Amino acid sequence: METSFASKPAMNLVGVSARTTNQREIGPDGAIPRLWNDFFAAELSRIDGVSEPHLTYVLYTDYESDVNGAYTVLIGHAWAKETAPEGLAVEAVPQARYVVFKSERGPVARIVAEAWQRIWAWFETSSYERAYTGDFEVYDARGFDPGDAEVEIYVAIREA
Repeated sequence: METSFASKPAMNLVGVSARTTNQREIGPDGAIPRLWNDFFAAELSRIDGVSEPHLTYVLYTDYESDVNGAYTVLIGHAWAKETAPEGLAVEAVPQARYVVFKSERGPVARIVAEAWQRIWAWFETSSYERAYTGDFEVYDARGFDPGDAEVEIYVAIREA
């Protein structure tokens, strides 16, 4: 898995969201598959205020603690307004420095799960510390074929 570093300015995202845990997502009651269905049904890219409708973000934020605690996940788009339309959520992503992980290519459910396993292992042996301020996956034209996807995952790190 390729890694690089990037600094990103603060941004707002609008979308569908839920509170979950990694333990819940392993089982049959995971929130993320349902959120993907809700995201596609809402046709968010057509809403006035969405910037960069060709990019879809999966944001992990409001961490309770670390990889073992609860967090909020939002699937959506960059948002140019302050408030969300009814039934949707807005989350702020703070300015941060990120380690960027580029996944392997393959079926999206498999490659994303494998990428996160590798990310957790990478941080266990790295001198970098996760900031837990907001991490996100970015899907562009490469990521919309569920059978042959590639995704970039941005994980916020603490400044030294």
